Amino acid sequence: MSVNIPLAERMRPRTFEGYIGQKHLVGEKGVFTKFIASGIVPSFILWGPPGIGKTTLANIIAHASGREFILLSAVNSGVKDVREAIDKAKSMSFFDTPPPLLFIDEIHRFSKSQQDSLLGAVEQGIVTLIGATTENPSFEVIRPLLSRCQVYTLNSLSKDELTELVDRTLKNDVVLSKQNIVVEQYESMLKFSGGDARKLLNILEIVCSYLQGTTIITNELVEEIIKNNPTEYDKGGEMHYDVISAFIKSIRGSDPNAAIYYLAKMISGGEDAKFIARRLLISASEDIGLANPNAMLIAQSAFEAIERIGMPEGRIPLAQATIYLATSPKSNSAYLAIGRAMDFIKNDKEKRSVPMNLRNAPTSLMKELGYGENYLYSHDGKDNFAYQDFMPEGLSNTSFYEVGNNSKEIATRTYMKSLWGDKYDF
Repeated sequence: MSVNIPLAERMRPRTFEGYIGQKHLVGEKGVFTKFIASGIVPSFILWGPPGIGKTTLANIIAHASGREFILLSAVNSGVKDVREAIDKAKSMSFFDTPPPLLFIDEIHRFSKSQQDSLLGAVEQGIVTLIGATTENPSFEVIRPLLSRCQVYTLNSLSKDELTELVDRTLKNDVVLSKQNIVVEQYESMLKFSGGDARKLLNILEIVCSYLQGTTIITNELVEEIIKNNPTEYDKGGEMHYDVISAFIKSIRGSDPNAAIYYLAKMISGGEDAKFIARRLLISASEDIGLANPNAMLIAQSAFEAIERIGMPEGRIPLAQATIYLATSPKSNSAYLAIGRAMDFIKNDKEKRSVPMNLRNAPTSLMKELGYGENYLYSHDGKDNFAYQDFMPEGLSNTSFYEVGNNSKEIATRTYMKSLWGDKYDF
């Protein structure tokens, strides 16, 4: 293999055995392993963060199954390119040969019309579709296409897996294996890579190219080299996840100026506007929550505006929503409440049944067994409230929701106390 090929490409595995991570898919009992053993490969979508091997998996499956492989990138492909790819697939159809694999990278960037143009070919078996996306397919892939594909989630690589990738590269790469390089400390390389295996290999290649008079890699050495060469490992300039993190934390911290700054950074860098709008929706629930329920409506309106008018005009509703959220009172009480409840259910060893008076009773037999008996219809009570237990047995006075320290929820506490007295600790 040519030494001029980038390290990440030189180290791209060709088999499942050489693939790091995703053992739930490529391990001995993994679903992709079973695909290859059976010779049957259905259409599917790979969903996971960047740099964890989605394209590599598609290549391995194509090679192992003996399928032709057609690759499209949604970034620079249009409907015409999709149709040409389908025509190419038709020309490869001979007798009982399985259909080629059509791999579409970043499928979430395809418009509805582009995705519609795939439907017929997938339905008719002209191609087997493999999509790759960093975004939730439920939001980004049209329902008719999504219903014809399985969705497989790829997990971020662990520290041990990333460390293994570095060690394996230094041992097996045609260039680096000759340099007797020893990694004394991994932390800085892993930090700068952000869990992205491709970026990690780019960083390793940069660091190794700067080694002078030493073959030992330390955190200090990596920090010095990478900080002096930021664009060499991050071609987009700003780190995607660092900027969105700063954006959300600025909103949470009630700093509209910083939030607008990071919004401008993302828009100027070509960030997907719908990605930003989704993050605003999450922040509206997680950080503003019940202190100002209107925040969710504003964020939802911004998302709908983006879908209707697109960019660049979409920057205006994004800015409006950003400033509204940043200047709103904050509460994470709903976020904490669902977390407490889910943790409780996860660790609860008891089998708890729904109380009989709350059960549905659509048949006469269920009514005879006491389903729904003694249920008090709340609207028949004073102030539309009837005091009764809704929790399963043993959890009568258990509280998950704790009122936030803001005017809206303080009023809520007063109202709840007037109904429940000391039953719950609000």
